[in-house]
Amino acid sequence: MISLKNPFTPTFGSVPPFLAGREHILKDIERGFINGTGDPNLSTIFTGARGTGKTALLSLLSQTARNYGWISADVSAVPGMLEDIIERTKESAEDYLSQPTARVSGVQLGPIAVDWEYVPQQKGNWRSRMNDIFKQLEKHNLGLLITIDEVTVNLDEMLLFASIYQHFVREGKKVALLMAGLPYKVSALLSDDAVSFLRRSQYHHLGRIADSEIGDAFCKTIEAGGKTIDPAGLSLAVESIEGFPYMMQLVGYRTWNVAESRDVIVAADVSQGANLARMEMRDRILETTYRELSDKDIEFLTAMLEDPDDSRVSDIAKRMGVRSNYASQYKRRLLEDGVIGERGRGIVGFDIPAFREFLMQKRS
Repeated sequence: MISLKNPFTPTFGSVPPFLAGREHILKDIERGFINGTGDPNLSTIFTGARGTGKTALLSLLSQTARNYGWISADVSAVPGMLEDIIERTKESAEDYLSQPTARVSGVQLGPIAVDWEYVPQQKGNWRSRMNDIFKQLEKHNLGLLITIDEVTVNLDEMLLFASIYQHFVREGKKVALLMAGLPYKVSALLSDDAVSFLRRSQYHHLGRIADSEIGDAFCKTIEAGGKTIDPAGLSLAVESIEGFPYMMQLVGYRTWNVAESRDVIVAADVSQGANLARMEMRDRILETTYRELSDKDIEFLTAMLEDPDDSRVSDIAKRMGVRSNYASQYKRRLLEDGVIGERGRGIVGFDIPAFREFLMQKRS
């Protein structure tokens, strides 16, 4: 039997065939594309820890926008971002925008030769050039969706863009903005007075997904690929994924490959696939997250290890030898970064799968 194509997509930014747990977000923003100018969902910010599906969500919404009369410019917050927005817009709307004019640049006699040179229209500053594009898009009733990934305050172009974007909105341009980034970077950006306009954006923190939704999406993905999974295998897969979107793709991808040409995936396949996924998770997510933590962040998390499950912040403070209000400062930081999550009033637990075990190995 020829092996079927693996339907799971553990590559950052790839859109999975079934996106678990984000239906309400997709519906809200899809409604924004339909309503057009003035809908609050047309300016939205996504935050979450690495692996929570921010980039995949941006990619899917970019694709969705095209079904409702929008073209998209998908960029990252890196040097050259503003010029990239123009180039990606031109690329997406090449059938609707006027082409560069041509002129004769030289004539040669005997034999006669004529050289043509394309001269791009680049009059004015970035805002003027964008306004020219908007005028051409308006003729075709097209909107422009700009998606910006990995937002950061440490980029002058990011601040300049934010200050200009508010003018596009005030002038009634058919424009939408979706941004995504790590929580602490988004917080730093929004705290800058130069981008106060963005504070009125819709805000979605992407966290853990309910086990029932993970199980449903996992099963549908397998069935769409041409296989099935038995109940014991599905239960083990959901337990291994721990509500983490990227882990779902990793576990699924490795499990599918372990099962090879067999039509039914069983618990033994999932067990082996999950072990492989955890090793990749360590290299791609856990190590990077750990390096970005401060010494006090790590001290807070280490104090949580004394509890078999969730931890009380008051107990963590005692173990750190500090007052509860001091420990709460680090609790807020770690909540923002998506490393921990609240389990009740004054109670927290690890939110990134396998991070507890990873930290225990680091501290041993």
